[in-house]
Amino acid sequence: MRSKQKYSVKDEYKEIALERIHELFKQADIQFHDNEKELANRYMYLVRKLAMKYKVKIPSALKRQYCKKCLHYLVAGENARVRSTGKVIVYSCKDCGQLNRIGYK
Repeated sequence: MRSKQKYSVKDEYKEIALERIHELFKQADIQFHDNEKELANRYMYLVRKLAMKYKVKIPSALKRQYCKKCLHYLVAGENARVRSTGKVIVYSCKDCGQLNRIGYK
């Protein structure tokens, strides 16, 4: 009987994917402020696909910049609302209504 082999991604590919994720976030910020919001949202879709394909964790600072439900790029005051209550920061997407709660001390 054959045993299942696990799929592993080389560390070089993970580093390249992480660099590309950072670059896509920079480009999404530029495009969002140039009123190309659809393109910025497309970049967030690509970021998610890259992270899943190469099994790379998106850094926590960048996780807050996109909606996990509709995969839209979030900018506070434009299409996202940021509230801090007690020990929780709440990011809410104005496009789909998704809430993202992040705890802090």
